Amino acid sequence: MKRLFILLISILILTACAPASSPASQPVAVTEEFVQPATFTLEPATPTQTFTPIPTETPTAIPYVDSLNATVTAGLLSCRYGPGPEYLYLFAFKEGANITLIGQAGNNWVLVENEPQRCWVHTKYINIQGDPQLLKPMYPDGFKLIVSPYYGPTTVLTAERKEDEVTVTWVEVPVSPGKYEHPDMFPYIIEVWRCENGELIFDPLVSRFPFITFVDQAGCDEPSHGRVFVQEKHGYAGPADIPWPSP
Repeated sequence: MKRLFILLISILILTACAPASSPASQPVAVTEEFVQPATFTLEPATPTQTFTPIPTETPTAIPYVDSLNATVTAGLLSCRYGPGPEYLYLFAFKEGANITLIGQAGNNWVLVENEPQRCWVHTKYINIQGDPQLLKPMYPDGFKLIVSPYYGPTTVLTAERKEDEVTVTWVEVPVSPGKYEHPDMFPYIIEVWRCENGELIFDPLVSRFPFITFVDQAGCDEPSHGRVFVQEKHGYAGPADIPWPSP
């Protein structure tokens, strides 16, 4: 009985001294939960500034006219095969003659509609009803020089520049005196489109020898160019294009 009593007392003491269970030592139930990912809606960006393209200028077409009427004011006006005073002579108009102009060369020479052969006169010696600058450019693309049946073209040898001066040389083509239109005729016509004071001008030059020097400046929008013809009383041989030296 005494031993039983001591055993109960011991059990009570051990129970009282046992440490209390810690909440951290208790098993924790883990519950899996699906988390819906956040969603985003992308709104289109609102432009803060509207780009307006700069309008480009459209070149205005020149209102060319098909023809202009004119009256000869000189006593006798030479009408020539080309647009210049040294081209071959075709015939002459008398003062007061009424003529029809159908083109221009850009150097104050205009093309006369004449049958069977069109020819060129200078505007200084005619009274024109209208502005000759409104006539279509007809040289060199709209008009061809009559071809010589006796001579072939020359060949350009050199085209050299020294500052604003260009010197061109070519192979000599001797023209027989019997093929001269008159004793003072020039056997070479050198057509150049050269730059002067920012403007490309057409300038038909002449020479008795197989070389020539002229002025060609920088500063034009269009490139300078030129060609050489051999001239005899029946027509022209060529052209021989000039390999133009850069400014």
